Amino acid sequence: MRRTEFREIVIKLLYAHSMSGDFNSEENEKDIVDRFKGVISHINEIDEIIIKNLARYTIDRLNYVDKAIIRNAVYEMVYTDLPSNIAINEAINLTKKFSNLEDDQAKRFNNKLLDNIRKSLK
Repeated sequence: MRRTEFREIVIKLLYAHSMSGDFNSEENEKDIVDRFKGVISHINEIDEIIIKNLARYTIDRLNYVDKAIIRNAVYEMVYTDLPSNIAINEAINLTKKFSNLEDDQAKRFNNKLLDNIRKSLK
């Protein structure tokens, strides 16, 4: 499985968890389940990082898809060895695929937020 497909499944699971809280670990590969559980186990810390870097915006205003994408990217930046620029690039590609409208506002917003997070983590 490609890393992009891996992230897409994780994003879908995080989205579903945000919507209903349901999660069946038997339907997914161990690596995906481990990533999902990793994000969920650190969700309070991840959300605090997001909140600290939102300008004139609250985390509650983020749509569930963008929130899932951003949470996974922050997890990758903080809790894995993946370089931040790759985590951000992958998150922006996911935004383009799942959340971006024709005006590119979601892409620009998520890129700016993740760049602010990257800078704050140094």
